[in-house]
Amino acid sequence: MGKRGSRSQTQLLNTLTKKQKKHLRDFGEEHPFYDRVSRKEEKPQICQLSESSDTSDSESEADSEPEHVSGYHKLLATLKNVSEEEDEEEEEEDEEDEGSAVDDAEMSDEGGGSDASVEEEIVSESLGLQEDVALSADPKEKGGEGAQGTSQESPEEFTDAKHESLFSLETNFLEDLGSRDNSLLKVSQDPFLQHVNKELKEKEIHAVATNPKTTQELEWPILGQLVFSSKFQKLETFKPPKDIDLKSLHLQKPLESTWPKTNSQFLTGPQKSSSVFTPLQKELFLIMNSYRDLFYPERSALKNGEEIRHVYCLHVLNHVLKANAQVLGNNSRRRSQKFGVGDDDDFRDQGLTRPKVLIVVPFREAALRIVQLFISLLEGDSKKKMIVSNKKRFQGEYGSDPEERPPNLKRPEDYEAVFVGNIDDHFRIGVAILQRSIRLYAPFYSSDILIASPLGLRTIIGGEGEKKRDFDFLSSVELLIVDQADIYLMQNWEHVLHLMNHMNLLPLDSHGVDFSRVRMWSLNNWSKYYRQTLLFGALQDAQINSVFNKYCVNFQGQVAVRSVPMTGSISHVLAQLPHVFQKMEAESLASVIDARFNFFVNKILPQYRDAVMSHTLIYVPSYFDFVRLRNYFKKEELNFTHICEYTKKSGVSRARHFFLQGEKQFLLLTERFHFYKRYTIKGIRNLIFYELPTYPHFYSEVCNMLRATNRGEEATWTCTVLYSKYDAQRLAAVVGVERAAQMLQSKKNVHLFITGEK
Repeated sequence: MGKRGSRSQTQLLNTLTKKQKKHLRDFGEEHPFYDRVSRKEEKPQICQLSESSDTSDSESEADSEPEHVSGYHKLLATLKNVSEEEDEEEEEEDEEDEGSAVDDAEMSDEGGGSDASVEEEIVSESLGLQEDVALSADPKEKGGEGAQGTSQESPEEFTDAKHESLFSLETNFLEDLGSRDNSLLKVSQDPFLQHVNKELKEKEIHAVATNPKTTQELEWPILGQLVFSSKFQKLETFKPPKDIDLKSLHLQKPLESTWPKTNSQFLTGPQKSSSVFTPLQKELFLIMNSYRDLFYPERSALKNGEEIRHVYCLHVLNHVLKANAQVLGNNSRRRSQKFGVGDDDDFRDQGLTRPKVLIVVPFREAALRIVQLFISLLEGDSKKKMIVSNKKRFQGEYGSDPEERPPNLKRPEDYEAVFVGNIDDHFRIGVAILQRSIRLYAPFYSSDILIASPLGLRTIIGGEGEKKRDFDFLSSVELLIVDQADIYLMQNWEHVLHLMNHMNLLPLDSHGVDFSRVRMWSLNNWSKYYRQTLLFGALQDAQINSVFNKYCVNFQGQVAVRSVPMTGSISHVLAQLPHVFQKMEAESLASVIDARFNFFVNKILPQYRDAVMSHTLIYVPSYFDFVRLRNYFKKEELNFTHICEYTKKSGVSRARHFFLQGEKQFLLLTERFHFYKRYTIKGIRNLIFYELPTYPHFYSEVCNMLRATNRGEEATWTCTVLYSKYDAQRLAAVVGVERAAQMLQSKKNVHLFITGEK
């Protein structure tokens, strides 16, 4: 702004009272009710001063020039006038402040105008702010279509003013309450209503900590051996379903009609005409629909991964549509009733926050497939297409370009199935579903479903002492799905534990909730006893079992599938070599780490120090054990190299070359590097498993690497495995359950098996 503009602003400031300056400083404009230019009682018109005017009190010039009112002032004009009593009180305060305002103005002039310079900056900022607001409020007045293009939606925050009203539960109603919706609100056979309307007693909650867990073993045709446990109630034996009628499942519209087509790709032969579920889906959905917790450790990306994803997406949508229909139906009932009629407890249908479902997946590709499933399940064959807000942005951020993948990359089939599409592991997205509409990138507190990775949730939940952290959106999650849990062991399992520790806590803020609509068990902080947790993984692991046993306390009970591997992965070893399993003793689970290190240093490593035992690969599953061994090897000045998941590509190539040529006697290799890269390490003659691998098939993969450089050295190949009694699950997955039981009960410390092709 030029000198003339700054001079006129200074003169304008000198005419303001102290209260007017304060209002200008706080709100960026003069208050219309204290405009000193016009002493009329009516609301004054705010006009933009021209730069040529030297005075601010010329009424004739203001009346003669065309008036220009910004969009911001048009918005202010819609506000109600204050009452006459408030006007009189504020005018009296103005008269009292006039004297002090004159003194302040004189002091600012004598003091060199330090305050005036600050006031000038405020005026210039406020004028610029008003111009920006005017552009966004009425783009036609400031450049027409060109200005309209400047108001694009922000990439960080979703803004969809056109469809905003479609996704608000508070402002939507079920105008046409058909027989189906009325039956949903009344029929008690619906598992959803039975679950959310169940009222636990306080003595039952207090008894959870002391009650012993009662268990029952069941045998189902497809799932196999089930362990059903609970601390709340006497166990009721439930049998696997024979035939399922869609009407008996209480599916919400339109899922009854869309599910058969969406799931048809998994149905073949007679199944396609007789049932809409595969045998596995049928048994899984019966457990899901009963709102019991479930742990299924036989999910395979190659075989049944998509089959399981389809059935839990059906359960998620069924739950969300029922919950939203209940809220919208109660909105209509409350609006139709007279004021003061009815009991508020009849309308308790919500949690403390809106998000009802949390789906945890490892990669963006999984989130993309889940959203695509939601769309197909809600849309079906209907001619009326779904309204999917921000779909283009979602496909751009969560999709993948096939050309980005190297064409010569050859990896095992299970690797290709896991690492397909966009494998970014840092993401989170909110999804709102209402009235045949899906809103992607919805704010968390306006979402029904949250889809995120453990890392994406960890960065927003934060840690102790961090200023910017938020976990209130997890307070009312009624359905938690953790898919591909085994992959989180290869990412960072601490993120999963951190998430579980923040599930269903009382929120720190109200977030605009209507407490008269909140269920009593949510107000009592009992949400964790009503939350259903579905846990899917590819293996039995002690850490995953611990999460399921510790954090899953659903009053409906817990169902865990216990897979018993009769034949282990050792049967897939093609290399002809002896496998020596050496048992180490450990007093407790906490002392296993130190006991393994001492056993390896004192008993195993001295056998391989001789130069004859060169080309020795040491496979280390834990990164912490890897660091400990690496530091020990450096301290002892052993001839070794190492490869971990953090090693650069050049370092990996150099280490592989040195090991192949025999320049380095030992090679330390982490399991996470093998998981993410699947490189074939050539030159192995001696193999040591510092600990049994997490994935059973990794054992046979690493053993078969010995065949990569076959130079007639089969007679000198060796394989040594360390294990303890706390490795029972991993040992059974490698050698089979019968052999594992014999090895754990035997007093012998060394067990030898000869495997491989003859």
